[in-house]
Amino acid sequence: MDAQEIVDALPDGVVVADERGRVELISALAVRMLGVEGNPIGQPLEFVLTVIDQDGAGWVAGNLPYDGLATRTAVPEQSWLLPNGSEVLVSAKIHRSALDRPVERVAVTLRSGRGRARLDRERSDLVATVAHELRSPLTGVKGFVQALLNRWDKLNDEQKKLMLLTVSADSDRLSRLIAELLDVARIDTGRLQMYPRPIDAAVLISRIVDSVSAGTARPIDLYLDDDLPEVVADPDKFTQVFMNLVENGVRHGDGTVSVRVSAATGQDPAVPDGVVVTVDDQGEGIPADLRRRVFTKFWKGGARGGSGLGLYIVGGLTKAHGGTVTIDDAPGGGARITVAWPANAPTL
Repeated sequence: MDAQEIVDALPDGVVVADERGRVELISALAVRMLGVEGNPIGQPLEFVLTVIDQDGAGWVAGNLPYDGLATRTAVPEQSWLLPNGSEVLVSAKIHRSALDRPVERVAVTLRSGRGRARLDRERSDLVATVAHELRSPLTGVKGFVQALLNRWDKLNDEQKKLMLLTVSADSDRLSRLIAELLDVARIDTGRLQMYPRPIDAAVLISRIVDSVSAGTARPIDLYLDDDLPEVVADPDKFTQVFMNLVENGVRHGDGTVSVRVSAATGQDPAVPDGVVVTVDDQGEGIPADLRRRVFTKFWKGGARGGSGLGLYIVGGLTKAHGGTVTIDDAPGGGARITVAWPANAPTL
């Protein structure tokens, strides 16, 4: 395979110029992107690389790859416009035999801006999601605080207490959303910090069920097997995982939510020694073809709100502890989410 075949096989456009600034190699994709007519080989780089900035200046004139500091070895990726007006991301590598020698070759790559546009849309989705989720509790906090300030002398103690309890609940909701966003960022960047230690899973899950039950009229049944082993986990992360799962069953399911904690003996290779926690609801369930998407960011099932981050965090935190999460159909209809949590801590 010669050099031309290699650059033609690459996913990005490639233009290579020699020490005189003349094009010596160009990929077929770059030819199409730049709208090159005729034979570009031997032509000046500025004539072939016809991308411009918002002011109409060309890439070569704007970056002067053959001039400048001798220590410069690259031109960072920048956004430019193709002749047809679409965005392209252009970067370059500057080759010298030594730092004190003239430039011998400039290799330029052109990458479609569609990928960055998609990332921009994802960021916009994140901003919109966060703004929407923050607005509701903030509106509640502001409204009740304003009412307390304006009508303090006219409200009785019970009314004041109810308003303050609502403000406290909305503040907790805001704190949890902020914590979720921070955890998403840490999971994405691999900088999740955990402090695992032996814990009693039954005690923590009992507290979670009691806490969620206090805020809903939906029945939540808890079943704890005897002789459950201790597991090693960061207690805060463990609580976050199962709080999300139980609340998810309450929010998106119907009827009774069932939570069962049983011991895993390690007989099944897919389930290590530890505990298995199963959360069943009686809602519509999750279709099999959607189950892979459930643990992605911003996935939302049904129309009952939520940030779309809860199950992404469940998957990320469980995996970080060496556990697994699976989705199936609950026996009585609805969704069953099963978490296998190992007894031993993974190597962190």
